[in-house]
Amino acid sequence: MQTEDRNLIAFLALTFAVSWLLWAPRVLSARGATGVPTPPNVGAFGPTVAAFVLTYLTRRREGVVELARRVVDVDFRARWWLPTLFLFPAINVGLLLVGHLQGDPLPSFPWREQPLTLPVAFVVVLLTTGPLQEEFGWRGYALDRIQRHWNALVASLILGVVWATWHLPLFFFDEAVIYRPENVVGFVPSILMVTVVITWVYNNTGGSLLPALLVHASFNFSHWALPVLETTVARELYPFVLLGVTASVVLYWGPDDLSRRPRGVDDAIRPRRDEKSGR
Repeated sequence: MQTEDRNLIAFLALTFAVSWLLWAPRVLSARGATGVPTPPNVGAFGPTVAAFVLTYLTRRREGVVELARRVVDVDFRARWWLPTLFLFPAINVGLLLVGHLQGDPLPSFPWREQPLTLPVAFVVVLLTTGPLQEEFGWRGYALDRIQRHWNALVASLILGVVWATWHLPLFFFDEAVIYRPENVVGFVPSILMVTVVITWVYNNTGGSLLPALLVHASFNFSHWALPVLETTVARELYPFVLLGVTASVVLYWGPDDLSRRPRGVDDAIRPRRDEKSGR
């Protein structure tokens, strides 16, 4: 087994250990255990903590600085800001409109009285609901290592299964609509498809972590600001529309790299997919 494969296994083990151990008291408390001290809900930082710990152990300060700098990398074509920020909100808007035309009442929008707070809410979602806590790990550390062995589509599905499994404790204590027990069946395939979309954005922006964080935040934000899961028609149509979008990405951009450019042959952990150089 190669060193980077061992590092990937160590990353997954540390991620699950940190997150699930920190979430365990909340799960026990939600299931009726008394006297269980519940630490602050910081379990979501597991992937990012694991990524920085292992990066430091293998590459010391230089590796940590490089990993951190990837979150401010904007060396990619401007057109990728569109799917990064607007793909998931556009899906939810379309579904809510279709549902409304079919007689579904519109959900209660949490920002209805103060629409100007939406940009602030997006920043709060970015910083507190998962993107910052997770993306240094899932995309910043794990994805390229998995893509060394499988094409982008298969790598995304593998990472998606891991990502969905990691979320499971949240169904026992988190009050968000997406973690209600009745939504668990649709959660796993949705996460698989979202993972493919994030890989598509990630691979076409040269492995920058900024679009990965923002598209993850956009997904979370769209479910808060445009809550399709609170309606009937939109909720039922959502997985099919998401499947259609994901399938379109795979069919048009190709499963090998989810990019219309050849895969790089660089053996580096973070192969650059720089459109300017034509790679």
